[in-house]
Amino acid sequence: MSEKWVAYFHPRSHPKLRLLCFPHAGGSARVFYKWSELLPSTVEVCALELPGRGRRLFETPFTSIDLLLPALGPELLPLLDIPFVCFGHSLGARIAFEFCRWLQKIYQLTPQHFWVAAARAPHLPSDTPPIHGLPDPDFIAELRRYSGTAEEVLNNPELMSLMLPALKADFSLLETYRYRHSVRLDCPITGFWGQQDDIATQADVAAWQQHTNAFSLESVPGNHFFTHDPLFPERLLSKLTRFTCIKPSS
Repeated sequence: MSEKWVAYFHPRSHPKLRLLCFPHAGGSARVFYKWSELLPSTVEVCALELPGRGRRLFETPFTSIDLLLPALGPELLPLLDIPFVCFGHSLGARIAFEFCRWLQKIYQLTPQHFWVAAARAPHLPSDTPPIHGLPDPDFIAELRRYSGTAEEVLNNPELMSLMLPALKADFSLLETYRYRHSVRLDCPITGFWGQQDDIATQADVAAWQQHTNAFSLESVPGNHFFTHDPLFPERLLSKLTRFTCIKPSS
């Protein structure tokens, strides 16, 4: 059932559009909880919940996108009975990209729009050594470079023991990924890059233009986790409502 894979925050009774949200490495569906409050009643937020985090904390996480996609794709199909768009942050953009390619190839379906945030284009080779196989202390030290996990969490051994399996699995998803050339997506792509992001640079995000015939690039204040800024969902909302011609709720 898709309810296992997706969290519905403030479900809509008669949605006209679904926003499929794919979180960053180590993130759960919960990072999108507030987004529904900013969206009109005609837009339903469907946030991906992978095994190993959130309410699926004690499930075994996936370590390969090639294994994840056949399990994930069919679970999301029931959500595509109405128009939909996709948003992916960092690793989430990579997963969403492969999901969109799978949909286009197998079902001739594409989202109306695909937003990628703080994500290097999928065809770019890695520019950093892999970290998913490091011993725990070294892995945690590397996590600090990403500035996405609070120090009080990193310094809490009990909490980190719960989070590390999913975090390492997510970095494995990213670091073992191998891009395979295919046709471009039939949907427009917008890339957001953080002006202080030294992990996914402007050039890294701009390279997504290779995967669509309609690409736009927008800069956003902040580092790799600029999506955590309370103002970012409002920025996306303005794009979403203008694109879909749906007026926000008053």
